[in-house]
Amino acid sequence: MKKNHLYFHLALAFLLILTLPACQRSASAGTPEDGTESGASAYIQNKGSDTIVNLALAWAERYQQVHPEVRISVTGGGTGTGIASLINGTVDIANASRQIKEEEIESARGGGIDPQEIVIARDAIAVIVHPDNPVQNLTMQQVSLIFQGKINNWKEVGGEDRQIVRVSRETNSGTHVYFLEAVIRLGEESSDIFSADTLLLPSSEGIISEVGDNPNAVGYDGLGYVTPHVKVLGIAEEEGGAFILPSADTVNAGTYPISRDLYMYTASQPGEAIKAYLDWILSPEAQTIVTELGFVPVVPSASSNTGKP
Repeated sequence: MKKNHLYFHLALAFLLILTLPACQRSASAGTPEDGTESGASAYIQNKGSDTIVNLALAWAERYQQVHPEVRISVTGGGTGTGIASLINGTVDIANASRQIKEEEIESARGGGIDPQEIVIARDAIAVIVHPDNPVQNLTMQQVSLIFQGKINNWKEVGGEDRQIVRVSRETNSGTHVYFLEAVIRLGEESSDIFSADTLLLPSSEGIISEVGDNPNAVGYDGLGYVTPHVKVLGIAEEEGGAFILPSADTVNAGTYPISRDLYMYTASQPGEAIKAYLDWILSPEAQTIVTELGFVPVVPSASSNTGKP
């Protein structure tokens, strides 16, 4: 019995010698959960708006090329998803294609988080139709009535005798919320909503595909997602006004009526690695990528727009 007892302790000691280096390696390598990973000293989780996701991915890729010590994870899911993740503390940066709502700020502060806002780019929302649709222009009022279901045939706005098919982003999308408030409700306090027969799609690419394939469809999308597969309509702010096409120039000039800021939100004051990344996003190098992807760079005065929304 004593000999067996000795053998047991020798075997146990040998096993500990084998496993200790592996444990030490695992602890020093780190994981995304503890904020690091092999070869990286910082891990930034970035989630939210599908409008921004391609831009955020391009930024992350470029930044990591010159800062290999930083790992940035980017996912979409919609503005609402990103802000909810920020509120529950599971992401470092939330991407948003609309401004955070008062009730979301209150919810965040209830959990000890004070959301900080930064404008990272601007975007125009293009109203799009099939290339064969003869309609070239619409007023804001006409677009509002179309998406409410009060104009239902293209002949009512100068087109062919065809039923209108309405296409929109899903309700969790910041673009959906912005379009509802700025276009359907025309920026006024109102109970107007999307027509019940509106086709809700989960992605910007899905809207381009659906409108490009359906001669009766009308939709809306961020300018950075528009392709030659669809036709962009000129929009007049009011009856008798000039019809303006969306572009960086018309957004910056304030003449295109459906344009907006794009945002990133952090929890309270961001840490050193996150602040450095956000500062870089507002640099000329990063803002060049904004232009390359079809968005509108922020003007210098917007680069200081941080803090409480």
